[in-house]
Amino acid sequence: MASTSRSHGTGPGVITPDGCAVDFYAQLPALGEPAIVHAAIGAGASILELGCGTGRVTRPLAGLGHLVVAVDESPDMLAHVRDAETVCARIQDLSLGRRFGAVLLASHLINAADDDTRSALLATCRRHVADDGCVIVQQYAPEWFSAVTETEISGDGVAYRMHDVSRPAPNLVSATIEYVAGYQRWTQTFTAMRLDDTELAAALAAAGLGLDCYLTEDRSWFRAIPVPADPRASDTAALAAAFAAE
Repeated sequence: MASTSRSHGTGPGVITPDGCAVDFYAQLPALGEPAIVHAAIGAGASILELGCGTGRVTRPLAGLGHLVVAVDESPDMLAHVRDAETVCARIQDLSLGRRFGAVLLASHLINAADDDTRSALLATCRRHVADDGCVIVQQYAPEWFSAVTETEISGDGVAYRMHDVSRPAPNLVSATIEYVAGYQRWTQTFTAMRLDDTELAAALAAAGLGLDCYLTEDRSWFRAIPVPADPRASDTAALAAAFAAE
């Protein structure tokens, strides 16, 4: 699911605010994501899945024995989710008052084209992950930004066409993906931002997270873990507040 601000889509059926076509995603199976997540978090971990869509990843994760709470801002997407508790909300606004063994932020959401959106998404991850838990994130592989070009591939009865590829800034790629299945056609236009190693580390640190390891060779999946707050920082803040009160 392509994702970022500046996204929009066209085609039959309901189109969500980020440009995703509900009818199209309801047809798609999982594409290896559940195995990556399951191996990274271990058996039995509870999962908060952010941006679950129609549940194509949710259902296999539940089948692997995970208790999954699935979140999406589209009630039409959530209507397709099975085997999980569902919550209709924007990820940025989510505050369940619960924490989970793992928080899943897939669909390249971290590549949002603006820093404020990314910061809010990662803050939600940190707010909901247990201190001994982890956050599993899918990003565009770093090499994708320089390599992406107009392409067409087909598989399982669906044609995928990438066109109108442009680079409005050195770290941005804009493109339109066209999906054709039978006589139905959808498009999704998006802009994604590349994060180099330093920028990724800084974004995670600002949310109280740290990079633990990459989960795939192309670095498109990684695991982050909560970073304990520095007690010296809180002590300094307390001293500053005490002096200000005098």
